[in-house]
Parts: sequence; C-alpha cells; structure tokens
Amino acid sequence: MLGLVTGVGLWEILASKFTTAENRAVAAVSVGGHSYPPDRVLTVWPLPVAQRVIIIAGCLGMAYTQLTTSAASIEFVRELGGSGLHIGIFGALPTGMLFLQFLSAVVANRLTYRRRLWFWLTLLQRLIVLPVAAGPWLFPEVSDVVWVWAFLLGTATNQGLIHFTTPLWMSWMGDYLPHVGLSRYWGIRQLWMQWTAAGSMLISVWVLMGTDLSIRVALPLLAGLGAVVGVIDICLFARVDEPPVTPHPSPSVWELLRGPFRHREFRSFIRFTSFWHFAAMLGAPFISLYLLEIVGLSIGQVMLLWTCSWVGGALVSRWMGHLAETYGNRPVLIACTWLKSANMIGLLLTPADPMIAMAILIPVFMLDSVLNAGIAIANNGFLLKNSPSANRTMYIAAGTAVAGLIGGVTAVAAGGALSVLQTRSSDPATAFYILFVASLCMRLVSALLVLGVREPATETPLPTLTSLIGVSSSRILRFPVGLYQSWTSEQDDLDRSKASEAWQPEEVESALSVD
Repeated sequence: MLGLVTGVGLWEILASKFTTAENRAVAAVSVGGHSYPPDRVLTVWPLPVAQRVIIIAGCLGMAYTQLTTSAASIEFVRELGGSGLHIGIFGALPTGMLFLQFLSAVVANRLTYRRRLWFWLTLLQRLIVLPVAAGPWLFPEVSDVVWVWAFLLGTATNQGLIHFTTPLWMSWMGDYLPHVGLSRYWGIRQLWMQWTAAGSMLISVWVLMGTDLSIRVALPLLAGLGAVVGVIDICLFARVDEPPVTPHPSPSVWELLRGPFRHREFRSFIRFTSFWHFAAMLGAPFISLYLLEIVGLSIGQVMLLWTCSWVGGALVSRWMGHLAETYGNRPVLIACTWLKSANMIGLLLTPADPMIAMAILIPVFMLDSVLNAGIAIANNGFLLKNSPSANRTMYIAAGTAVAGLIGGVTAVAAGGALSVLQTRSSDPATAFYILFVASLCMRLVSALLVLGVREPATETPLPTLTSLIGVSSSRILRFPVGLYQSWTSEQDDLDRSKASEAWQPEEVESALSVD
C-alpha cells in the first residue's frame, strides 16, 4: 500500500505540468528532430540528462528484478513443497507470457502517447508479487499447496504485465533515443545495470546467509525492498520526453501482425531467436535447482555464484556495446552464440563437491554473463535500429514474443520431463544430465542457424570473435589473458569516441534547458 501511495504521489507531482499537453492538439515546436508542444519544452529533461536518468532507472529496475525473481524464489517454491513441474512452470513464465506483447502492439497503434498506460500497468506489476510472497508468512494456517500455486499465479501476472508494457517502453525509447551510437549507449546502460544486479544479489545473499531469517520471511522482505526501488524506477520517466506514436497506415490487426514477418531481415531474426529459446530453455530454468539439489550448494552459495556472473557481464558490457556499434549487431550475436555452450559443458563436468564446484563455476558463469550481455545488447540494437517507426511496437513484439512462446512451452515440457525422469531413475542427477545434454546439442545447432540472421551493412563475425577473444583464433586457449588485453586496449578507442557520442545537438540542449 505504501508503494502504491508513493508511486501515485510521485507520478502526479512529476507529470502534472504536462498531463493536459498529451491529450489536446497543440502546435508543435520542432527541436532537434523531435516535435514538442510549446508548454512542454520547459518541463522535459534535455536529452543528455534524460539518458542518464534512463540508465539510473534501468539500474533500479534491475534491482527490482533481482530482489524478486532470483534463486531465492526457487528456494521459496521448494520450501512450499514445489516439484520439478512447479520449477519448470516458474522458469517458463518469463518467456511464456511474451504473447501479450502482440496485444500490446495492437493497443499501442491506437494510442497517441504510451506513457500513462505504461506507468499504471507497470506500477501494478511492481507491487503484485509482494502480497503472495508474504502470504505463507502472514497466514501460515493456509496450506502450502495453495501458496505455491498462488505464488505461481502472481508471478504469471507479474510477467504478463512486464511483457505487455515492454513493447510500449521499447518503442518509446526507439522513437526517442538517437540511433547513432545507440549500441554504445546501450552497452553503458548494461554495464551499470549489471553492477546493480551484482549489488542486489549481495544484499539477497546477506539476508539469506547473514541473518537467521527463514526463506518464508526473507523473500517477502526482499520483495518489499524490490517494490520500493521498482516504483521509484518508473516514476523517473515522468520528465523523459515521449514523441507521439507513429501509427501504421493500415488499422487492420492482421496487417499489423503480418508486418514483421514480411520483412526479410526481421524474419531471419525471429527464426533464429525462436530456435535459440528452444535450445536454451531445455536446460536454463533448472540450473539453480541442479546446484541446490545435486551439487549440494546452499542457497547463499548459489546466489553468490550468480553475483559473480553479473560482475563478469558488468566488466565488459560497455565494450560489447562498442563492438556492436563498430561491427554491427549480427556479428556480436553470432560470436556470443558460438561460445554459449560453455555453461552447459561446465555444469556437466562439475562434481558434487561445493568447494570444487564454486571454483569451476565462478569463471564459467562470468563468461556466460559476458556472452549474455553481448546477446542482450545485440538483440536490443537489432530491434530498435531495424524496426520502422510506424508499427515499431509490433516489430519489437514479434522479435521477442514468438521466441518466448516457444521457450515457455519448452520449459514447461522440460519441467514435466524432469519430474518423470526423476521418478524412473535411481540417480536423481541423471534427469538433469539428460536435459543439459539436450540443451548443449541444440545450442550447437543454434551456432549454425545464427549465421542466417540478416542485417544490412555489418561485418563478418570473425573480426568480432577475434576482438572478443583478444587473440587470433589459433590461440583461443589464451582467452582470459586475451580478453583482458583486448578490453584494456579498447579503452583509448572508447575515450576517443566520446566526442562522437554527442546524443543531442547543442541547439536542442539549449532549447530544452530550464533556467
């Protein structure tokens, strides 16, 4: 309730100055390529300031995500008696609810501005997990079976709202942020978000390992903290300018849906991401469960492992953005996909000894986070740069939702298979091994399919892979040293490129500044 009151209050205070401007026709002032109603010119942040705010808000949003959907949530489900099927459903929800992005795209084409719809639905999304997480603590007399399904239902609603609002936000950013230097900017944003994720995980580790709180008490506290920072996150966008939606010329829902699939480059991207989600979701949802049940790690050790992985991504995210800006999104996507089988191989080779497992998996998880950062930056860059302003929301939805549906179904089916295999095998680890091997094989197939992704004016993947490794391909075994050498050698290039990263012309900044 406190979060709701805080969110509403902050939003009304920040947005009241230009609410009416979004809902009436006024003569627009053209500034730096964007059209601003006259009474909004002095109320929005200049673009350089807004970009910093977008990074800060992204960090708060990442903190919310890590505090509410980390490995602690899986331990919470296990504490309530959840099985492999429940874990599979939980793992499927983030991608299985992506179909709502199509509905979001249809709705967005009928809006003039996206901000208010995005705000209210995101506010609900940031608060909905807290009541069901606190239920077993506040009402212990209610059966744990009820709370397991209530938690899954609350998570499903949470993820559904995330995926309905994501295309609204992404299309807003695609219309607002300059495309020149966008991948580099996204890399900087990803850097700070990953550091925030690592810090948030450390907080979670301290709550779970540094206190005597049970998971039934610890998770509601983490979810409450997450709700507070999550609400602040969305309120920061009240003064980030929003260009109006560019509607598609045809109001037909069928024409809106067909658009991305008639686009050759986008069709190739959708084809790859769909298979990639199938390959990844055969094993990814069960990694934390495997580490807890088979390897024997504590929940604190698992979360510390994920914290180290976020650090790995944070160290190179800015550099990944530089690579995507220099060589293109497609080469970065190819290079990272080629190396993404490493985590499944590491898990299969990890013994059931917590100390040895941590020594093996920390570098494996850090490398995997590096690759995840590259894939995230490449995917976002591809979606924003290759989607037309008209029907942009549908292009973004199609670029993620189809793959999400396939990944969600895969995770649920794999979770059911895990439960069945565990009942038929005397060794509980066998079921996990089967899923990890299947995921490994499909990831290797993905490494071939990614070559079919099309993007205009991009380099071949070999220079990107060489830069990523830091040495020639014949010396790949020097990867850690090469990565460090390449990262340090790129710093001068990044510093020299700052002058070219002027996101907004001087006349725009002066016109939008508030005296």
